[in-house]
Amino acid sequence: MAYDICLKTFTDERGNLTVIEKVIPFDMKRIFYIYGVDGSVRGGHRHHKTIQAAICIQGSCVISNNDGTNKTDYLLDSPDKCLILEAKDWHQMKNFTKDAILMVLASEYFDKDDYIYEDYI
Repeated sequence: MAYDICLKTFTDERGNLTVIEKVIPFDMKRIFYIYGVDGSVRGGHRHHKTIQAAICIQGSCVISNNDGTNKTDYLLDSPDKCLILEAKDWHQMKNFTKDAILMVLASEYFDKDDYIYEDYI
């Protein structure tokens, strides 16, 4: 099941510094980011192996998740919010603000055979 973690952030008069260190539950093999979304829904899949950590580093978006038992919408609207998506989590990313940048850290290198496009019933 997907779950949120709060990333450690240091704030002072100069601004904010958010750190991703020792909180991601996997070794990162790939990083990608999604931006300039035109109102489309992204994702629409789950994985055999890949675990992901999603962080909206600018703007906001919603990740709809279905783990086969529970359906939950997660609002990512701050760069200190991180959503962990387990391999079994069928997910869609949507409702991107015009300025949204969604960064995703992945436990595996890209492999088209790792994707499962069928949602749970």
